[in-house]
Amino acid sequence: MIRVVRMIQGRWKLPILFRLYAAPLRTLQLKRDLSGISQKMLTQHLRELERDGLVVRTDHGERLPRVEYGLSDAGLRLLPLLREARDFSRAHPP
Repeated sequence: MIRVVRMIQGRWKLPILFRLYAAPLRTLQLKRDLSGISQKMLTQHLRELERDGLVVRTDHGERLPRVEYGLSDAGLRLLPLLREARDFSRAHPP
């Protein structure tokens, strides 16, 4: 459980994971969807999520670089738990 908490720790990781649940997205689209996140922070969180096995980076190998991020199988399995935690926190505000 502690490992999972570390994997999703940070202000932007949960919003990134929820955005990627709908469909794989390019970095620019994620940045647009997450107003207020810096490019540096987005890149850092995507790298950490990829390292932890929750996100998969797909390089399409085209002349103009096109990279997409999507949820891995582990990320997809984690999402129901994250939805439950979100619903619990909404029902029990601080």
